[in-house]
Amino acid sequence: MSLSKLRNIGISAHIDSGKTTLSERILFYTGRIHRMEEVRGDGAGATMDHMELEKERGITITSAATSVVWDGHPINLIDTPGHVDFTVEVERSLRVLDGAVLVLCSVGGVQAQSLTVDRQMKRYRVPRLAFINKMDRTGADPISVCEQMRERLGCDAILMQLPIGLGDKFEGVVNLIEMEAIFYDGVDGETIRIAEIPAALQEDAAAARTQMLEQLAMYSDELMELLLSEEDVPTELVHTVLKTSIQGQDVTPVFLGSAYKNKGVQTLLDAVVRYLPSPLEREIVASEPDNPGVAVPLTPDDKEPFVGMAFKLVDESFGQLTFMRIYQGRAEKGQTYFNQRTGRKDRFSRLLRMHADKREEIDSAGAGDIIAVMGIDCASGDTYAATSNYCTLESIFVPDAVIKMAVTPLSRADADKLGKALQRFRREDPTFRVSSDTETNEVLIAGMGELHLEIYIERIRREYGVAVEVGAPKVSYREAPTIAATFDYKHKKQTGGSGQFAHIKGRLEPMPEDSEDDVFTFEDSVVGGRIPKQYIPSVEKGFRESIVKGPIAEFPIVGVASYLEDGSFHEVDSSDRAFQTAGRACFRETFKKMKPVLLEPIMNIEIECPENFQGSVVGDVTSRRGIITSTDVRDATASIKAEVPLAETFGYATDLRSMTQGQGTFSMELLGYRKTPGNVQEDVVAEKKQAQLVGAK
Repeated sequence: MSLSKLRNIGISAHIDSGKTTLSERILFYTGRIHRMEEVRGDGAGATMDHMELEKERGITITSAATSVVWDGHPINLIDTPGHVDFTVEVERSLRVLDGAVLVLCSVGGVQAQSLTVDRQMKRYRVPRLAFINKMDRTGADPISVCEQMRERLGCDAILMQLPIGLGDKFEGVVNLIEMEAIFYDGVDGETIRIAEIPAALQEDAAAARTQMLEQLAMYSDELMELLLSEEDVPTELVHTVLKTSIQGQDVTPVFLGSAYKNKGVQTLLDAVVRYLPSPLEREIVASEPDNPGVAVPLTPDDKEPFVGMAFKLVDESFGQLTFMRIYQGRAEKGQTYFNQRTGRKDRFSRLLRMHADKREEIDSAGAGDIIAVMGIDCASGDTYAATSNYCTLESIFVPDAVIKMAVTPLSRADADKLGKALQRFRREDPTFRVSSDTETNEVLIAGMGELHLEIYIERIRREYGVAVEVGAPKVSYREAPTIAATFDYKHKKQTGGSGQFAHIKGRLEPMPEDSEDDVFTFEDSVVGGRIPKQYIPSVEKGFRESIVKGPIAEFPIVGVASYLEDGSFHEVDSSDRAFQTAGRACFRETFKKMKPVLLEPIMNIEIECPENFQGSVVGDVTSRRGIITSTDVRDATASIKAEVPLAETFGYATDLRSMTQGQGTFSMELLGYRKTPGNVQEDVVAEKKQAQLVGAK
């Protein structure tokens, strides 16, 4: 296999944009499957949705990997979930991919989760193509979707095709580069027919082509000169400029189709192999393990020492399955490689090529490949290399959990099984947190949303046969200061033998809103050795230990900037421990003077419902302390965007369904934290005290 032909791509989008249907069509047209299934939610389900829960609910929960071949190009394909609750699946997939397809709905356009996916693609600098799906829907408007992409995603979206008919009259597309019409004939759209552009569309197509070339000319002087001198533009030049500008993340070309109606998928695959980068065209840089500032460039060459990244774990009855992207060198079955984080040697006992839940044994895999490894024990994001201390790859961004629930097994005998289940899910999913409440002795699980935790609770019941009782969801509040305060704190202890002495002076201030680190910063401006240098980290450690629980209701403290300015020490009695204790006590005492308040998570919520229910939905959102940011009506469907506190969204799915006769849908993602109103803060504090009293009894 020539590495220049390999493509590693992911399909990402908002919920219900048709990612899994598109993946199913790709598998069919590349000959990987011989019959297409639909995402129905009745237990049948598509190939890539292989979990029982996915088939029943008609949603994607875990990202599934497969490999196909199109036009002599091997493609490793990952289908990712759309719900924000499973955002880590998208995050870790994009971390190891070379290119992506951003799927958008022709009616919904750029939706809440589209913004999140766009942010993730930009974070890992992944070049992408956009595919406007569902062109057969009433109200399809690709021009409007392109405008939304430019406005809301800040990307230079270039329309590469024009639709031939819209809604139920959608027949095919006009290729604006070659200026030809493409129709998809046959029962499953497998026969591509090239024809002349229909007469009624010729004028529009010429105008759209001119606009496309003008947008591309911004990235090529040669193309600009040809346009200015009104000469013909060679097709090959358009392809070259397009490929360069896509791989430089300057433009996002937009293709059209309807995966469900089998139209536009093959042309999208042609674009994937033509424009998206191979592993050879991506620059991958690791860093030295002990010196993160020193770059270690990696080359996708089989002869170089092996480097791979474990990006996803699945715990199975016969061991851990570790999905790995190989960046350099070859992985051989039965060989041992070093985990760069732990320094431990692990033996790759079996190498597998995955196809959703089916697997194929292989003896070795080379640079650029995505495979699964059996028999290693590691964490998500670990780097493996041929020698210890070789290099580490930038890890995966893991967002904070926003919601907590208490889980208790109904029978004591199931406690061990529950422990095993939680341990497994925590290893597999970095956004799933497990902790225990010391006051109430409850096991708490935390995650990205109600659906996230609901799915895990259902998996505990099914896969481990454990009946659990679930407490009401709890919001992860934060505590933050509102005013600055100074401190001058002495810690003295004399009880025979060596004593303890530490004296620190300085100030604590609320952080500015635009600061990058929004939790805690520490600055030391002590001069003249008033506090010896070796004791200053101990003061910071004491401060950091105190931000875990705040004084209002024992929630984590955020938004504090600390400045250590002066102090004193004792030749004999001062020690690391004394300054750490002083830091802890001083922070607790000073923070209370900063008039702390509770912050609550605010969600960006996007609701779609029939226009005649708009009034009642908006009224309900307002009653939940929500702020409506925009409303838009298109083709009798209202799109409502709002900012609502997370505490007010529990059970919203059911309420919305009953308000809109089952026709309303919504999606949400974390926007940020804001000050909690006084009456709500009082209720939260009272509830916390009540829980502590119950725990004490």
